[in-house]
Amino acid sequence: MRSNERTGVLARFRARRRRMKMKRTLTTIVFSLAALVILASCGGKVRYPNYYTLNLPAPPDPPAAEIAHAAVAIREFRAPAYLRQGAIAYKASPEQIGFYAYHRWAINPCEFVTNSVIERLRASGSFARVKRYDGRADINYVLNGRLEKLEEIDYEGSVKVEVAISAQMTNLATGATVWTNAVSEVGDVNKGDVPAVVSEMNRTMERAINKLLSPMPADVATGPTAAERN
Repeated sequence: MRSNERTGVLARFRARRRRMKMKRTLTTIVFSLAALVILASCGGKVRYPNYYTLNLPAPPDPPAAEIAHAAVAIREFRAPAYLRQGAIAYKASPEQIGFYAYHRWAINPCEFVTNSVIERLRASGSFARVKRYDGRADINYVLNGRLEKLEEIDYEGSVKVEVAISAQMTNLATGATVWTNAVSEVGDVNKGDVPAVVSEMNRTMERAINKLLSPMPADVATGPTAAERN
């Protein structure tokens, strides 16, 4: 009898433990669901990034090349690391660089500047052939460039944008630098939102590229001299 009593007590004890464990599990689930509901109500909708691209006007058709017979290849422009991260940059002070978490470039700005320079050099008619650098030696000149700045400026009393670009052209045969230029352009932003900043970056970028390429020496277009070619 005593053995049967002990068995019954153990069975009741185990059953009570199972009921308590199930109760604790249900309580944990209820509190977890409540926490998720609270977090969802506080967080609101999921926010996705906005993507932007620079969009310059297409250059005009190139004029008939009468004296130009030189070929030039454009290397992809370089840039500081912070401009290659994808986020649109702004400066709250000359020393502090910040990034918009939900406003990003849809295209690498270095690639964009490279393509724009190629298009505008082709349209200028200054060269018989303009292409992206591919390592081949079927050219006379190589152009190397750098996008120095592409950012919003917030610390001078109003919102502005700044675009700075530099470039140099090298004679492939001699290694001599035949042309170099550096420009910096600033534009005012009239509205306090990122789309307005990007629009002004477009206009400022167009001015900067046109200014960068405008003083191309005439003797570069005609190509190396006979002595240099030989």
